Amino acid sequence: MEHAAPRHLQPRSYPFCAWKNLRYFYPCRTLYKLTYVLNYSIMGPEYLALSIVILLFSVIVHEVMHGLAALKFGDRTAQQMGRLTLNPIPHIDPIGTILLPALLIFTGSPILFGWAKPVPVNPLNFRNIRKGELVVSAAGILANFGLAIAAAIIYHLLDALPITFPALVGSLLHFTVMINLVLAIFNLLPIPPLDGSKILLSQLPYNLAKEYQKFERYGILILLILLMIPLGPSSLLQTVLGFLVRLFSSLLGF
Repeated sequence: MEHAAPRHLQPRSYPFCAWKNLRYFYPCRTLYKLTYVLNYSIMGPEYLALSIVILLFSVIVHEVMHGLAALKFGDRTAQQMGRLTLNPIPHIDPIGTILLPALLIFTGSPILFGWAKPVPVNPLNFRNIRKGELVVSAAGILANFGLAIAAAIIYHLLDALPITFPALVGSLLHFTVMINLVLAIFNLLPIPPLDGSKILLSQLPYNLAKEYQKFERYGILILLILLMIPLGPSSLLQTVLGFLVRLFSSLLGF
């Protein structure tokens, strides 16, 4: 059975944007320009609003899972600072939660991306530092993979129903899968300060780990260089990330 085409691919008109009603014409024209530059095709404002909510929820779950895993290993730092909550206010990062997503929207980026304020963790409080670093670093990544898998399962269950489910629901579930794959795979990269670097660090022998730690000061610079190295129509980092996201999404049936 085929489900309905995604809402943003269906031709439609907004009844409140009647050309004869000049009071609404200019706000609606602005709205259409805003949704068009997203480069996801023309989408409805309801899709845009809900996709931002999904992005915010996904990055918050990522950070909360770091804190919960740290608590499991004996570190109460995140709990004492009130960060083990899904309330978005304590997690909002001015750059990653507000500025970057807004910049991506208005520059027409093909993806919507961001992050929450990192949950504070003190490895010195872990009962087992090496194992704690591994589990805590992997917890956020696994949470995003979990959300992607859950959204994919719901999508395919709805798709198997003998009735057509709303196209907006399908589009949002698809977005949930993709944004969580992006968050998980990006954070898996072994480049400081991403979680992948901490996972690798926890597994390296002491001498190699000590040498690897020296790259932490250059992590952001490395990411910027990878973003600037051209490879085809995009950068090296975007190409690699895009390939891995497409690979994992195909395994989930997308």
